[in-house]
Amino acid sequence: MLIVKVDKNSNIERALKEYKGKIIKTRQSSKLTERKEFVKKSVKKRNVLNKAKYVQKKYKNNPN
Repeated sequence: MLIVKVDKNSNIERALKEYKGKIIKTRQSSKLTERKEFVKKSVKKRNVLNKAKYVQKKYKNNPN
C-alpha cells in the first residue's frame, strides 16, 4: 500500500503528483494489467523463449 503524507499547508495536486510517481516507480499499473487474466506457465515460457530468439536474431545480424 502506498502512503503519501499530506500536511495542512500543502496542496492536493502536489500529493497526487507524488502518489503517481510512487505508482510508476513500483510498477503497480503494469502488474495490474499483467494479472487481468490468467496465463499458463507454458505460455509464459514460450513468450520468454520467443523474446530471447528475437533478441539473439537482432544482435546476430547487427555488426556492432
